[in-house]
Amino acid sequence: MPQPVEGKPQVRAANATGLQTQASRFIISGGISAVFDYGLTTILQSGFGFAPTPARAGGVLLGTAVAYLINRRWTFQAAPSARRFLAVVVLYLLTFFLNIGLYKVAFHLLESWGVSEWIAITAAFVFAQGITTVVNFLVQRIFIFKVR
Repeated sequence: MPQPVEGKPQVRAANATGLQTQASRFIISGGISAVFDYGLTTILQSGFGFAPTPARAGGVLLGTAVAYLINRRWTFQAAPSARRFLAVVVLYLLTFFLNIGLYKVAFHLLESWGVSEWIAITAAFVFAQGITTVVNFLVQRIFIFKVR
């Protein structure tokens, strides 16, 4: 455990908590982030008439910003680091495109089957978010926030 510095919060080494704790925290922070993400996606698409791709892009951007802030500090208990931040930005950029691509394909497929817009938005969101959440957790735990 690092020595406390007056006026600065104490941050433990990455992976100081176990896999189960980190996975639980990642799921909780993901749930919080998903509320922001889904809310903005739905508002932009249904409320303002945005096409699925830009609506989803707005939701993903907000959701990932919230997720990063929570995960760095609480889930992985990592000190700020320019290298980590850059790695997370690259990861989020890649999973951003993966998420949007999966969402767009799933939404249009469901829409072509005659599913209501709300159900198509929700199902496509859950599908795309589920896959990218697993990818994000594994990459962050194994590569970005691992103990050196």
